[in-house]
Amino acid sequence: MNLIRGLCFLTAAALIVACSSVESDWTQASQTNTVAAYQDYLAKHPDSPHAAQAKQQVQTLQDNQAWATAQQVNTAESYQQYLAAEPNGAHAQEAHGKLTDAQRAAAWQTAKNTPTESSLQGFLQSYPQGPEADQARSMLQTLDYRVQLGSFSSADAADKAKTSLQSKFGQQLQQVVVIPPTGKSKIYHLASAAMTQEQAGAACAQLRKSGQRCEVLKK
Repeated sequence: MNLIRGLCFLTAAALIVACSSVESDWTQASQTNTVAAYQDYLAKHPDSPHAAQAKQQVQTLQDNQAWATAQQVNTAESYQQYLAAEPNGAHAQEAHGKLTDAQRAAAWQTAKNTPTESSLQGFLQSYPQGPEADQARSMLQTLDYRVQLGSFSSADAADKAKTSLQSKFGQQLQQVVVIPPTGKSKIYHLASAAMTQEQAGAACAQLRKSGQRCEVLKK
């Protein structure tokens, strides 16, 4: 009987020690509050009553660390990386908003640095609203000249000339376009993309040096 009582006493004492260890380790992990601390706790006590909370804390801390890194870098790529790592993270909605803002800012920087009719129209198709869109529309209004390159009696002739001139002078003209007849006219005109008067004048001057006839006209 004394043996049984002794075994029961030892078992109870062991349980008390084990519980004390679990709680002590949990207190330490909670106070340290790092991914490593919680992972160490889980390695020691995978089936403890605090295991689920420890796993949740690990996820929360990792999510917050990933978000802090994304915000520090503050680029479209950093927000994409956060969303790839934490698609259901606590900051996912904000990350989507930041990603859109970063992509719009990068697109506007590109369009603003190369303000052609094509780049500005492309920006507006993607981002029709916002202060950058208003600036893009204002910049488009300054592109009110073209370099006229010739007139043709048929669409086929105009298209052939367009291909040739685009190949030769695409860099200066940005884009060669065929302007179809209007009203009762049957004449197709070949011209550059819309430009400022200064850009059109400079482009036409370069073409003339190469023997290409051209004329600067207002749209």
